[in-house]
Amino acid sequence: MTGFDPKTEGRDVIVTRLDAAIDWARKNSLWPMPMGLACCAIELMATGASRFDIARFGAEVMRFSPRQCDLMIVAGTCVYKMAGAVRRVWDQMPEPKWCIAMGACASSGGMYRSYAVVQGVDRFLPVDVYISGCPPRPEALLDGLMAIQRRIEHEAALKSLRHDGRAPVGSGVKGPIIVCGDYAPKGGAP
Repeated sequence: MTGFDPKTEGRDVIVTRLDAAIDWARKNSLWPMPMGLACCAIELMATGASRFDIARFGAEVMRFSPRQCDLMIVAGTCVYKMAGAVRRVWDQMPEPKWCIAMGACASSGGMYRSYAVVQGVDRFLPVDVYISGCPPRPEALLDGLMAIQRRIEHEAALKSLRHDGRAPVGSGVKGPIIVCGDYAPKGGAP
C-alpha cells in the first residue's frame, strides 16, 4: 500500500536503528575538554574563534568540567609532573570518551628530548587522533575533529567498552588516526 493516507496526516514517523540515532546525536554534540599545556593551546583557541568556528561541527563551547566532557584535546608539551593531573582529569570524564593529541609535543615529545618531558601523551592516555605540526594549524584540528566524528558514526553506541575506554575487539573501530598539521590554504598563504 503506497501513497498518501489522510487518516495518518500529522502523525509522521521516522524509522531508524537506536544505535544510529544515538551515534548521530553523539557525533554532532561533542563537548571538548581543552588541555592547553603549551604553545599549541594558542591554535586551539584560534579554532574556537569566529574565523574557524569549531561550533559548525557540534563542538560548540569548550567545557572546563571533565564530568561534562567527552573529548579531551591535549595541546602542547606534557611534563611528567603534569601527566598525573591530566590522567586524573581523563579518569573523571564519563564514557564514551575520545582523545586528540594536538601537535608534535603531545604526539611524540616534539623537540624536547628531556628527562622531564613525556615522549607522547599516548604513554598514559589512549589517543584516538594524532595531529602533527608545530603548531598545527586550526584547519588540522578541525580535520581531527571530523575524524573523531566519523569514528563515532561507525562505532556501535550500545556495545560495552573495555575498561580502558577503547572499543571492544571486533567492533570495527581501528587504531589511532594521524592528521597532517602542516596545512597550506587553497589559493596560497593567508
